[in-house]
Amino acid sequence: MESERRQFLKTVGGVTLGMVAFSGMAGLAACNAKEVTEGASAKAIPPVTPATTPPAAAQLVALPWPYKKLDPVAAAERAYTAYSNGGCMYGAFEGIVGELKAVAGEPFTTMPTAFAKYGGAGVSGWGTLCGALNGAAAAIYLVHEAKTGGPIINELYGWYGLEALPDYKPKTPKFEIATSVADSQLCHQSVTKWCDKTGFKTSSPERAERCAWLTASVVRYTVELLNKQADAGSITVVHAVPSTVKGCLVCHGKGGALENVHITNQTSCVSCHTVLPASHPK
Repeated sequence: MESERRQFLKTVGGVTLGMVAFSGMAGLAACNAKEVTEGASAKAIPPVTPATTPPAAAQLVALPWPYKKLDPVAAAERAYTAYSNGGCMYGAFEGIVGELKAVAGEPFTTMPTAFAKYGGAGVSGWGTLCGALNGAAAAIYLVHEAKTGGPIINELYGWYGLEALPDYKPKTPKFEIATSVADSQLCHQSVTKWCDKTGFKTSSPERAERCAWLTASVVRYTVELLNKQADAGSITVVHAVPSTVKGCLVCHGKGGALENVHITNQTSCVSCHTVLPASHPK
């Protein structure tokens, strides 16, 4: 019995001490709160207010957004200027969307274009997809779904790989720029082929001017395609996949004996794969 009595007193004592400690902490918190309240006049603490509904212009609008026909030259000039402020992808996206902001207003006015600067020189300098094509495709998908936007992109990309570019001369150019055929949609190959033809280094101001012209060229052709789609409901395919590429895909493409090339459209295979294994059929 004596041991049970001691255990009971220990338990009660522990609870009592815990309550005293809790009371002390609560009192300390109350004192601190009083000090904060008394000092509020020196530095006011803003009250927490519930979130408010954003203005109508800032609310999300379902894609695609309604396209309004643009002046291809005005868009190209905007793209040429924008290139100097953020590179090729930004130049192309700003060239088209910036004009839509001016001509169509909302919801395009809610679209920030500066994010497209990531795509410069084939995405942060990696030389992959040409930034002008990247920015143009993004703008196309703002105003089209895949069913109608896909054919526009296919025609634009085919044109880029097969035509002698740039084919748009800005109103106030810095240099005279020669053309070249990229045979590819890659920044790496597009720039290298131009440098090989002209003798200019990739770090030269002439090469930068060439890419500014090229960005403007891409934007002009994109707007022309968008306008034709708006007028006729479709576009005419001018730059189809070459027969040589289709021939390669018979074996390497979907359903082929090898089926190891995951592409549906391409300007050229042999522009990169110039050396074939001895076992490759001619």
